[in-house]
Amino acid sequence: MYRTTLLIISLLIYQNSFSQYTDIINSNRPGNSSGAFSVGKNILQIESGFFNVKEKHDLLNYETKGFGIDFKIRYGFLYEKLELVINGVYQSDEFSDLRYNPVNSYDRKNFKKFQVGAKYLIFDPKKGQEDEPNVYSYWADRRFNLKNLIPAVSAYVGVNIDSKDNPFTSSGVNGIHFILGFSNDKNIEKISNIFPKDGSYYFVKPNVGRGMNANEVKKIFFKNNRVGKSFRSSKEALSEAYRYAKQNDFVFIGGSTFVVSEVI
Repeated sequence: MYRTTLLIISLLIYQNSFSQYTDIINSNRPGNSSGAFSVGKNILQIESGFFNVKEKHDLLNYETKGFGIDFKIRYGFLYEKLELVINGVYQSDEFSDLRYNPVNSYDRKNFKKFQVGAKYLIFDPKKGQEDEPNVYSYWADRRFNLKNLIPAVSAYVGVNIDSKDNPFTSSGVNGIHFILGFSNDKNIEKISNIFPKDGSYYFVKPNVGRGMNANEVKKIFFKNNRVGKSFRSSKEALSEAYRYAKQNDFVFIGGSTFVVSEVI
């Protein structure tokens, strides 16, 4: 009797609920891809996903363990073709620097990415066209149509927002200048991948018999998308770096200790 009463009550109770309806489902993994079409005027869509973080870098000798969430908030406003987009990645992890004994570990929590922008549909190839079904032929509606290869086009404008002392971004350094020289027994191909692609590079030959030619080092770095110039001496390279370095830039001298000793 008790179960029958509960069943009757549950059938009599109702609740209004609302959900999005559009002709096309606008869904994708946040940050990975986005179509040209907006979600529609006055429609709010939130996309989100969780991820696990477990990294180990043998060259830089560190480990990272944690979790994060990526999200995208889309809202259509003013026009059907226009939408506001907020896209971000928040991560919380423990970073362990294995170069030290005991290991130097600390927690990091912040946005790795936070973007605010707007997207506007410029061109819709199917605007004004209605694909009416062919009721006389089953295969007519399923044959290949060249018009389906014409893409829709939209324009996106946005800004990246960062916070002060964010552990996932560089702190206080605007540009980095690397003065590098190596001995010929080093694996330059492997070493070059440690350095950032957006640095300024000045290559020199250490003033020792086994020093590697600066032009050879430059070619290997260039092959791995690190662009720079070669110089006859470390002091000449340092003078050039000082000439182009701006306030809050960082000048690094290394590769071989012989390069460091030449400028001291």
